[in-house]
Amino acid sequence: MDEHSKSAGPAPRLEKGHFLLIAGLGGHFTPETTQGISELWERFIPHLGKVPDQVGEVTYGVCCNPDGQGGFDYIAGVEISRLDDLPELYRWIELPAQPYVVLEHQGPLSSVPQTFGYLLKTWLPQSGREAAEAPAFERYSADFNPCTGQGVLEVWLPLKEQ
Repeated sequence: MDEHSKSAGPAPRLEKGHFLLIAGLGGHFTPETTQGISELWERFIPHLGKVPDQVGEVTYGVCCNPDGQGGFDYIAGVEISRLDDLPELYRWIELPAQPYVVLEHQGPLSSVPQTFGYLLKTWLPQSGREAAEAPAFERYSADFNPCTGQGVLEVWLPLKEQ
């Protein structure tokens, strides 16, 4: 197998992320319980289009608040324009405007952790950049179909300013 067949598909790109306010359903997960994230999405899908002040139809899976032992909070959500009318049922998080490395995920949803792993373990050390202590997230296109995997899924990893 030659070197190029492993990296077939889009290359990572650098983006300047803009401020986003994300609201949705959340939970705490560990490496052993990440299969529960798909159940969280199943619970959230009926809320799409009904979250107060929702902006657009793009959905986000935000990984935040790492506990230092491999656990983290995850929010399945959408962008909102303001918090004023947000019911307590929803968790929300601010994504700061900062640089990110972005990689389009190829393959099944179950392999999203490998895409994050590639950015953290391979791309970052080779790039000379450092990960920022900020939420990382998945960005699903408005036409993304979780059943078929059709549509665009990108992984956004925050970087420290240079």
